[in-house]
Amino acid sequence: MTDEALSAGVVAKRLGVAVTTLRTWHQRYGLGPSEHVPGHHRRYTSADLARLEVMRRLTTEGVSPAEAARWARQSPGTLVARGGRRRRDGGGTTIPLGRAGPAARGLARAALRLDGAALSETISCAIAADGVIATWDRLLCPLLVGIGQRYAATGELIEVEHLVSRCVSAALGAAASSAVASTGTAHGPSRVLLSCADEEQHSLPLEALAAALAEAGVGHRMLGARVPPAALLAAVDRTGPVAVVLWSQTRATADPAQLTALLTAPSRPVLVIAAGPGWPARALPVGVVRPADLTEAVSLTVAVSGPLGRQAAS
Repeated sequence: MTDEALSAGVVAKRLGVAVTTLRTWHQRYGLGPSEHVPGHHRRYTSADLARLEVMRRLTTEGVSPAEAARWARQSPGTLVARGGRRRRDGGGTTIPLGRAGPAARGLARAALRLDGAALSETISCAIAADGVIATWDRLLCPLLVGIGQRYAATGELIEVEHLVSRCVSAALGAAASSAVASTGTAHGPSRVLLSCADEEQHSLPLEALAAALAEAGVGHRMLGARVPPAALLAAVDRTGPVAVVLWSQTRATADPAQLTALLTAPSRPVLVIAAGPGWPARALPVGVVRPADLTEAVSLTVAVSGPLGRQAAS
C-alpha cells in the first residue's frame, strides 16, 4: 500500500464532508477509492482526493451532483470556478487555524459551507475516538478561535459562528449524556456547580468542561449563561457543591466581586475556580484557582470531588 493512500475517515475529515457522503459519491458516481490491496479496505489516493475536492467544490457552488461528478472525473487538477478564476474554499473566505491539523481544516471547510451534517458527524466521531478534551483542544478550539479572529478582522462569518456553536453544543451535550448513562453518575451526587459569570453569554467552554467531567465520572450541575450573582449564591446554598466553576470569556464580565461572594458564602465551596480568559490572574481574590486549560480544570474538579474533597465539605 502506498504512503499516500488514505482511509474514508481521513478523506472525509480533509474534505469536511460526512463519510456517508463519500459512500454516496462512490456508489452513484464512481468517485471511490482506487487503491486496493488484497485483505485490506480500499484506500483513496491523491488523485482520488483531487477528484473529490472538485466534486465538493462544485456541489457547494450549486452544480448538480451528476454534473459535478462528470467534471471531477474529467479534469480533477485544472478545474476553475465559474467566472474563469480558481476559487478558494468558502468563496474566497478562509478561517485562520494556525498549526491545526487536517481534521480541523476539514471541519473549517464544512463550517464555511454551512454543512451542519458534516460538522455534527465529524465532531461526534472525534469525541468518540479521542475524548472530549482532545477534541476540544485539537479540533474545536482552533476552529472557534479562528472564526472569532476572522469576525474581529472583517465583521463576517456570524452565520458560521452560529451554526458551529449549535453543532458543538449538541455534540457536547450528547457526549455528556452518553457518559452519564455509561458511568452511572446520574445516580450519584452532583458535587460540582458550573456557571457563567453575570452577563456572560459564551457557554461553550463550560459545556466542554461539563462533558469532560461526565467522561471522568464526576457529577455536576450546569447553570449555563448569564447567571446573576444572587442566583449563583442561591444555587450554592441549595446544593452545597464542593467546587464551583465560574466562566468568563471577556474582561467586561469578569468582576472579582462575584468570586469574593462565593468565598464568603455561608456554604462556601471547598474550591472556587475562575475559568476563562476574562479573569485577570493578578486581580483574583486569595483562595481562587485559575486553571490554565480544560485539562487542568478537569483535574482540579476531579481531585476535589474525591473522598478527601467530600470530607472537607462535610
